[in-house]
Amino acid sequence: MSGAPAGVPDTRANGYNSMSFTATLEPAAAAPARPSDATMSPPPPIRRARTGIADRLFAWAARGAALLTLGLLVAIMASLVVGGWPAIRAFGPGFVTSAVWDPVRQEFGGLVMIYGTVVTSLIALLIAVPVSFGIALFLTELSPAWLKRPLGTAIELLAAIPSIVYGMWGLLVFAPILSAWVQRPLQGWFGQVPVLGALFSGPPVGIGILSAGIILAIMIILFIASVMRDVFEVTPALLKESAYGLGATTWEVVWRVVLPYTKTGVIGGIMLGLGCALGETMAVTFVIGNMNQLGSLSLFEAANSITSALANEFAEAGPGLHQASLIYLGLVLFFITFVVLACSKLLLARLAKGEGTKS
Repeated sequence: MSGAPAGVPDTRANGYNSMSFTATLEPAAAAPARPSDATMSPPPPIRRARTGIADRLFAWAARGAALLTLGLLVAIMASLVVGGWPAIRAFGPGFVTSAVWDPVRQEFGGLVMIYGTVVTSLIALLIAVPVSFGIALFLTELSPAWLKRPLGTAIELLAAIPSIVYGMWGLLVFAPILSAWVQRPLQGWFGQVPVLGALFSGPPVGIGILSAGIILAIMIILFIASVMRDVFEVTPALLKESAYGLGATTWEVVWRVVLPYTKTGVIGGIMLGLGCALGETMAVTFVIGNMNQLGSLSLFEAANSITSALANEFAEAGPGLHQASLIYLGLVLFFITFVVLACSKLLLARLAKGEGTKS
């Protein structure tokens, strides 16, 4: 009987052998599994919505902080203008060229204070910038490893000393030393010289414009040196090592590699120090002499500054022209600071524009 079992096809009728039939019954080799579309689904929509809300909140917060800063700046300027408007209306631009300051006769001029502020800040800058540059250069290029960290930490700690401490030290310690070892010898040597004699004239008490400028220089050296050291350290070591490999000296590496690479930070540090010098109050008040007169151009002449005048007189000034004149002085100081920062930005822009013009 040649029939096939029930339910099984007859392979002989179709020309297939048993082996080929067995092969047809075996399952095919499993193909490598591929991730389906279900397994590659996007993140849940709730998480994406939360991320979008967080980004928008962060953007609004950052924009609000920037607008708040600008708003505070405008509000300060507006409040100074409103508070000083009686003096602005009474004296006008002539306020900055008049040296008269007489609260009894209600005559006010800010030339003495403006002169003292600008001159003391320039003296401080002339002293502080070279010294700060030397400190930063020593710490980054010449200092031994065991001295670098302690000296840098000491400079940062000195920057945290309150300004009133510098003022007291300047009045009680530095002023007598300046009088005995600097002012009196200079007056003895150059007292009869036409120009230098007038430059060093004045009572030998050790307080005045030069003393205030030196105290300011000691204070801002710490800020400028810290900033310069930090920006010098970000110069890539590959650039400096390449210059040394070509035979450059340490000075050439600093002047031709480090300073061009870090000029923005260096100028920013100098402007930071100048801003601190322009706005310093207590240290200057102790050693400048607080005299509202401009008798001579002597460096040892007692003078006054905007900040010291505000500190000494604002609490006692009654409402009216005296108080408005003091606020007018604050507006002038605000304008001086704005001009200094604008000049620094223009200098940086000019330096950036001139890059690549020399081969």
